[in-house]
Amino acid sequence: MQPYPPISAIVLAGGVSRRLGQDKRRLRLWGAAGPMLLQYVVGFVARLCTDVVVVLNDPDAWADLPARLAPDVYADGGSLGGIYAGLLAAEHDYAVAVPCDMPFLEARLLGAMLARPRDYDVLVPRSLQPGSARNALDVEPLHAIYAKACLEPMRATLESGRRQIAAFFPPVRVAYVEPDEARRYDPSGRSFLNVNTPEQMAEAARLID
Repeated sequence: MQPYPPISAIVLAGGVSRRLGQDKRRLRLWGAAGPMLLQYVVGFVARLCTDVVVVLNDPDAWADLPARLAPDVYADGGSLGGIYAGLLAAEHDYAVAVPCDMPFLEARLLGAMLARPRDYDVLVPRSLQPGSARNALDVEPLHAIYAKACLEPMRATLESGRRQIAAFFPPVRVAYVEPDEARRYDPSGRSFLNVNTPEQMAEAARLID
C-alpha cells in the first residue's frame, strides 16, 4: 500500500522526435533485450500510481501498452495540451505528469512529491541548474503534479493560443520543490534529463552502462 492517497500518472508521448531523427518512444537504451523507452517510463510510474494515462495519437501502434491511451484534445497544444488531455482523462483528482523520454526518473524524489499534503494545484520542482529549464520561472513543469482544478485555466490558456505550461499558473495555487529538497533524493539531478537529440541519447546510453 502506498503511503499517500491514490494518484494518476500522465505520460506524454505525442511528440514527433524531430531533433532526434527517430521515434524516441522506441529507443532501447537498456539493450536489445530491454524495454523501449516508453514501456520503461510507463512501467516506472505504474509502480507509484494506481492509474496511468499515456497521451499519444497513434494508439494502434501501442495497443499492448499496460496503460489507458488518450489522444490530444488540441492538435497543436504542445506539452501543455498533452497535460490537459491526460488530466482530463485521469481517474483521480491529482496526476503526476512526465514525458516519455526521461530514462532516469527517481522513485524517491517522485515518492516525496506524491506524499506531500495536497494543498496545492501544481507542485513543481525548481531547476537544479539555474537557466536550464528554459522557462521564465526556471521550473521543471514536465516533472510535476497537477490537480484537476487546473483544467479550466489550462483550457483558457490553450484557447488563447499560448503554449507555455507556466502561462496558466497565475490563477492557481503553485507549490515548489526547492533544489535542496530535490537533491536530497536525486543528488545528480538526473531525474530531469531527457532524450531529445542524438547527443542526449548517447549520454543517456553512457550513463546507463
